[in-house]
Amino acid sequence: MWILGLCIVNTVFMLIVAVREVRRPAKALNWLAIGLILPIIGFLFYLMTSNPVRIPRKRLTSPQNELDTLPDSFSRSASVIAHSLRHLTVQGLRVGRVQMLTNGIETYEKLIESLRNAQKTIDLEYYVYKDDQIGRRITDLLVEQADVGVRIRFMRDGWGSRKFPQSQITRMTDAGIKCRTIFPLRFPWILSTLTYRDHCKIVVIDGKEAFTGGINIGDEYTGLKPNIGFWRDTHMRIVGEAANDLQVVFNAHWKIASPERTKISTKTNDMRESIQDSRHKSQNISPSGKATTISDWSAEWGPELSTIDHAGADNVPSTSQALHEAYVQTFEGNPGIPTQVIREAYFICLTQATQTIDITNPYFVPDADIIMAIKTAVERGVHVRLLVPRHVIPRIVGPASRTYYGELLESGVHIYMYDKGMLHAKLMVIDEEISEVGSTNYDIRSYRLNYEVCEILYSADVARELTEQFERDLTDSIPLRIEDLLQRSLTERIVEQGARLLSPLL
Repeated sequence: MWILGLCIVNTVFMLIVAVREVRRPAKALNWLAIGLILPIIGFLFYLMTSNPVRIPRKRLTSPQNELDTLPDSFSRSASVIAHSLRHLTVQGLRVGRVQMLTNGIETYEKLIESLRNAQKTIDLEYYVYKDDQIGRRITDLLVEQADVGVRIRFMRDGWGSRKFPQSQITRMTDAGIKCRTIFPLRFPWILSTLTYRDHCKIVVIDGKEAFTGGINIGDEYTGLKPNIGFWRDTHMRIVGEAANDLQVVFNAHWKIASPERTKISTKTNDMRESIQDSRHKSQNISPSGKATTISDWSAEWGPELSTIDHAGADNVPSTSQALHEAYVQTFEGNPGIPTQVIREAYFICLTQATQTIDITNPYFVPDADIIMAIKTAVERGVHVRLLVPRHVIPRIVGPASRTYYGELLESGVHIYMYDKGMLHAKLMVIDEEISEVGSTNYDIRSYRLNYEVCEILYSADVARELTEQFERDLTDSIPLRIEDLLQRSLTERIVEQGARLLSPLL
């Protein structure tokens, strides 16, 4: 009788899952399968990860720029994409100067230089912010800037930066830095928002200069960590009015973040803010100091990094002076709204391409619509190349990704496996003048559950630079053939299909 009772209860639970996920059949079927394999336990796990509490947020829009169009000098595909995406953007089509940053060392050098030159405000938002040599260097710099009157806001994700010590938060708060966490791992947030994550990497300086892309704060992104190895990534710097879009995104996330629990007194905080206010009124303070160069990194950051030959970390020419004029559209992925903004942006770009599509992404677990958009692009005569890592972290993503490669190869997509190290760059180049760079992966989690941000850039110069980097990455990659997939063992196929079953949950 008790077994019968459990079966009835589990059936009711599965009906609840089916009703709640009726608009997403693939996810519903996955959870029903888990419920059959793990009765009761599967439903409890579903409750923990399905986020029953909705986030009260509206989509960021600004209608005053929605009628802006690209100049006639751009191709038809660029004009159609920019026009189609205007209602999904944060603030419409903007103008800015863009600098592409390849890998961690170049990114951190430029970031540190810009942080040193900040005069009024610094806003930082990171998924991963570590208290290692990179993290401590930037934290020290933030504290120094706060001491001379720069207003600083620091925001981190509760899961990705869960190991960041409270002692450093207290130190930053004591210096006058305002610190918050999005969805901290403490009651009651952990119960209702466990799988919502802030995956953005945003820095905004003085409201007119911004950084975003795939690089967090940590030693591994330099490519010099012995236990990690070479790390291939892409970041970007935006100067001009387009940087204000990332300020809008940061401000929206700041409102939903939870203030850090610190022991600083209100009186002390008020006194510090008063001092900062008076300094801002009297002068614009800009701290001086020598910017760190690549040759300084090994010597300054201790024996762990100094044992590595830093000259091999980035095998590409420096782009430190390459600021390109570009038209920019900013997109925010927001789990609090039904519209999957970045997924729709990707879909429109893929379906409107007429010549070439180059995709670089570390976690390629797309849904059926994205797969169909890529395959139909090939049918239209578009040359499509996909660059993915040969070794993926977490490991379950790799087998899930491989289940998509067969149909893509058969349709005519050229797939390359990056074999030099960890590939973490997230970008796309279309028709030699449209580029996308951001924090978003090709998976359902990024589309539905994460806070994400990406930029679509309209500039032949930017597209050319990213394409040149793509070609360099291909020299460190292995072409994937359909024969390679046919040689997989039965065990590998079973593992891959099991990972594919879990793909809506990754």
